[in-house]
Amino acid sequence: MMVLKYERNNNGKTTNAMRIALALERHGVKYLFGQSNPPTVTLACEDIGIEQIGYRQENAGTYMAQAYAMCTNSIPVVTAQHGPAATLLVAGLAEALKASYPVVALVEEVSRNDEEKNAFQEIDHLELFKGVSKWIKRIPTEDRIEDYIDMAFKTAGSGRPGPTVILLPKDIITDPNEYPINERRTLSYGTFPLDRTIADTSKVELAAEWLSRAENPFIYAGGGVISSNAIDELRAIQEEFSIPVATTTMGKGAVDERHPLSIGPIGYYMGKRGVSTHLKPMVQQADVILLVGNRTNQNGTDSWSLLPENAKYIHIDIDPVEIGRNYESLRLAGDAKLTLQSLKIQLQNRSVEKRASKRAKIEQQIQQSRKMHQQDMQSIVTQTTGKIKVERFLYEVEKSLTDDHIVVADASISSVWNANYLTATKTRKFIFPRGLAGLGWGLPMAMGAKLANQHKKVFCLVGDGGFGHVWSELETCKRLGIQVVVAVINNGILGYQKYAESVMFGRYTNVCDFSFVDHTKIAEACGISGIRVEKIEEIAPAIEKAFSSNESVVIDLMSDDHNIPPVGVMDSLQTNE
Repeated sequence: MMVLKYERNNNGKTTNAMRIALALERHGVKYLFGQSNPPTVTLACEDIGIEQIGYRQENAGTYMAQAYAMCTNSIPVVTAQHGPAATLLVAGLAEALKASYPVVALVEEVSRNDEEKNAFQEIDHLELFKGVSKWIKRIPTEDRIEDYIDMAFKTAGSGRPGPTVILLPKDIITDPNEYPINERRTLSYGTFPLDRTIADTSKVELAAEWLSRAENPFIYAGGGVISSNAIDELRAIQEEFSIPVATTTMGKGAVDERHPLSIGPIGYYMGKRGVSTHLKPMVQQADVILLVGNRTNQNGTDSWSLLPENAKYIHIDIDPVEIGRNYESLRLAGDAKLTLQSLKIQLQNRSVEKRASKRAKIEQQIQQSRKMHQQDMQSIVTQTTGKIKVERFLYEVEKSLTDDHIVVADASISSVWNANYLTATKTRKFIFPRGLAGLGWGLPMAMGAKLANQHKKVFCLVGDGGFGHVWSELETCKRLGIQVVVAVINNGILGYQKYAESVMFGRYTNVCDFSFVDHTKIAEACGISGIRVEKIEEIAPAIEKAFSSNESVVIDLMSDDHNIPPVGVMDSLQTNE
């Protein structure tokens, strides 16, 4: 039997599969998130040291890839076969598109001569991916391979980052003949932001004037601050000019939440026991609001009811279309990092006496709100008996987290719990799937984050509903030695759905209640440790054991099925416990 082996060729020629691999290598690609298809490209990549991370399902692979991008600012690659495998990329690419993170998808395509003949698993990929990618193209001929690979990376990482798709016709990538490598293409486009632009200086000057003269300004930072690596610039403005900062869910980590001018995460979860609940008046009394990398979406604005109508808005965003989408704003179209640097210079040129004079009062208000929140939480965090509340569990998790831990959440209530009850400190990184907020994305994102930061610890919180989508990836963790700690909220319900339906309709549909699942046995069946936590006194030992392990661990948290998150519309379901 012939063993197919791909090699670099010193005469400037090689196979098409190897040309693709070499182009990926030039763009800094270290991993393919794939499942062997397209096989010739995968084998060629393997032969030059690009490792395949073999997921169990394509949607999970895209979530891994996005998290890798979120942790490295490099552009990852996910691969899939044509047909049904390709369709499973759609949800992940849609998340990356909405969350503004680049992913390059390499999708095998039927041979060119077989198009429109009902070839095996033939589907119109151009139509399939049109709504979930920035750019989708089919490589037309072998001589354009490097051109199209480069276009995919440049498009993914430029402007507002997002996913791109390259369709690889089977007859091109399985061709055993050797063709010239396009040696004119030498640059790497594998990191983002690829090109940084800066907002109009005259508008930055006006923004600085508004902020310096405002009575009650604050900054509302979104995920664009983090993807732009603008954290240092934002923190400098917060400290030097005494401007309080709030964050969206995806913006969590942009500022240290222990800073005396940090409001914390705000949005739809400012209900009972929410970490920033008592600062709602500060938000709603603002007269100037600086939005940075913020989509002003429904959850981040509590259905567009949270932010004041009569405030002046300044909006920094790489995407001009987002500026003023929901709040007419002074338009600062540009990269967050460079534009904040420019804003800082303009603020330095103006009097900061008003900001400095108000600082003590603002800090006092924030400090008082934190004390009130601690009082709200007292009965839960001191609880020693009874059903386990997720807040009680996270109170113990917080004690064990390091400042550079990576904290990941699934969508739905898991994101609400992590946003409210774990603290952003120093370089601690938070990952949330909030572009579209689909269930089942927590574990794969934790895996992608760990691959990107193998020296860091990764903690992931998921619900039993979402975990059921992807628990097969525990086998991937074992097989590839990916170490994450996953805590599963095992309450036997589809929580957000059940609570929301109960509020809106006074009853709920039958899918909201599950039969019992023992997640420790699922973990053990995959060869990793599972720890069941049934009593409050078992929480701390379980966390200590999990965090000290050198392998992945699943904590099966047997929690209260009436554990209402601090989502305002659900306050009526809260008890007085």
